[in-house]
Amino acid sequence: MQENPGPHLPYDTQAAGYPYRQQPPSWFLPVPRGARFDHLARIPGVHPWRAIVGTLIIGVGFFAVGIAVIFAYMLVAVLFDLPSPMSETGVPAGTPFGLSMTLLSIAPVLLLVFGTVVLIQRRRPGTVSSVAGRLRWSWMAYCGGLALLALVLGQAAQWLALTVSGLPAEMFGWAGWSTFLPLLIVIVLLVPFQAAAEEYVFRGWFMQAVGAHVRNPIWAIVIGSALFASLHGYSWAGLVDVFAFGAVMAWLAVRTGGLEAPIALHVLNNVVAFGVSAAAGNLDDALDQSKVPVPWQALAGTVVQLGVYAFGVMYLAKKRSISTVSE
Repeated sequence: MQENPGPHLPYDTQAAGYPYRQQPPSWFLPVPRGARFDHLARIPGVHPWRAIVGTLIIGVGFFAVGIAVIFAYMLVAVLFDLPSPMSETGVPAGTPFGLSMTLLSIAPVLLLVFGTVVLIQRRRPGTVSSVAGRLRWSWMAYCGGLALLALVLGQAAQWLALTVSGLPAEMFGWAGWSTFLPLLIVIVLLVPFQAAAEEYVFRGWFMQAVGAHVRNPIWAIVIGSALFASLHGYSWAGLVDVFAFGAVMAWLAVRTGGLEAPIALHVLNNVVAFGVSAAAGNLDDALDQSKVPVPWQALAGTVVQLGVYAFGVMYLAKKRSISTVSE
């Protein structure tokens, strides 16, 4: 008597008269196991030229999106007889309309990065977020709390350095709720996407695109930070500040395996910077970066803030066993 095979044995559907149906291959290719964050684009079978093409697409798209959004805002202003989103000096106006134009000229690039990762490199979009293939929200929340502490200490160090040097250290003002509240709504709703988009471009895509070609992350950190700083119009001290910020954020992305720590500090920095300027009623001047005075003594705040944040993030990452390589 033949033993009846149990359901745990494989069932030959072709022998039973049914056509064999093979699962179609997935579009997404698996990332290498045990890879650092900046090496996640080193997928077997995917030629490195795809990283170069993708970088060109994102670079051109970054400016194209900005131009398209500005043109759309100008057109809306003309059609509906609204105040221009641009000031007389040619920079965005410090109004809710002008500020939203500024932020939305960058925020949609986030979608461009995800689309390029999927279509050009055939990677899951989450792999540009972290080695876990997704944004680790709980880890980012911890980084957000640490970012607040680092920001407070950095501002205190900056105030002290300016005061000791005999320079004006006034950081706060008040223009009234009627001016501040509409701007605050725009800031809270759009700044997180604007700041995240910049992180995904410079500390996400660019880090991994360079990492597809070279093993040492120092090249991606230095070049990416220089490109990031070049998009700002501050004086030399301000550019040093921006470059240092980009370099430390890129280093943390590699050492923590994702963009959570960079995004947390970037979002908080921008919310506070825009919020303080909006509360004081001088957002017009703040949006014209060439007019923002950044004395070299203010770099003391940069050193304290980035130092506290980097040390704190590394300590928390080790304590919470944050994964730094892909599984």
